Amino acid sequence: MKIIRRKSDLRAMTGNWRRSGETIGVVLTMGALHQGHLSLVETAKARADRVIVTIFVNPRQFNNPEDLEKYPRTEDSDAQKLLPFGIDVLYVPEPEEIYPDGFATTISVTGVSEGLCGNTRPGHFDGVATVVTKLLIQTEADFSFFGEKDFQQLQVVRRLAVDLDLGTEIIPCPTMREEDGLAMSSRNLRLDAEARATAPAIRRALAAAAAALERGDTASDVLRRARRDLVGAGIAEIDYLELRSDPDLGPLAQADRPGRLFVAAWLDGVRLIDNQPVRAVARASRTGNRPVEPA
Repeated sequence: MKIIRRKSDLRAMTGNWRRSGETIGVVLTMGALHQGHLSLVETAKARADRVIVTIFVNPRQFNNPEDLEKYPRTEDSDAQKLLPFGIDVLYVPEPEEIYPDGFATTISVTGVSEGLCGNTRPGHFDGVATVVTKLLIQTEADFSFFGEKDFQQLQVVRRLAVDLDLGTEIIPCPTMREEDGLAMSSRNLRLDAEARATAPAIRRALAAAAAALERGDTASDVLRRARRDLVGAGIAEIDYLELRSDPDLGPLAQADRPGRLFVAAWLDGVRLIDNQPVRAVARASRTGNRPVEPA
């Protein structure tokens, strides 16, 4: 595994791979790697001839300077975690490789970026879209792998890759979870023991809400109960708790088509997000009680 910090050095290597007809997979991260990231690396190794992992803590996707300052930087231990996977390159670009002096371009994706984190973190997805575009171009990736925990981000990246003709296939990968159900996240490292014990209530509330929606309950009733469950568990600061359609992320009043529940909440000063797929429920026909599957 080579550690590369300059895009010119990276391009020299990817150029050799291209001339040899090899495919390139990339896993984009901000470091503080956990098993969720490593599962993406494992998938990339199975899919592509060459694999690059990137680490870049992107200042443009942080709304809160304190959150940026507290974000864990663990490059040495991250590199050690990657060694067993036999990746080809760990790309850790210097800031000027991504945002050189005079940088004046921002990528904005409308539609799927609106609502949810788009409302509570203004400018966040512009920062995500811009850095992802830069890194996909710099790595010349054929495939890039994203976890479904950040589902709205996944849809933003899918949209920009198609719209900008980047030539990179975006591969979604399942959310990895701790044994108690908490979605794996680099931010989990910042939870104290009490908050860490409380955090799995997020997953439990989503699972119960999804089951209720799939029985035909209306979203307003289900979300009210889910919010009550979260508050009762000690998670009172909730940015949003919503049912949206999958994959276009439009608001839903009930599960009459495939959807997802989304939540963002604060615990111990740490913002946690998660989501849960919801199957479309059968609806009664107008001529009788026989269920009619949604179109």
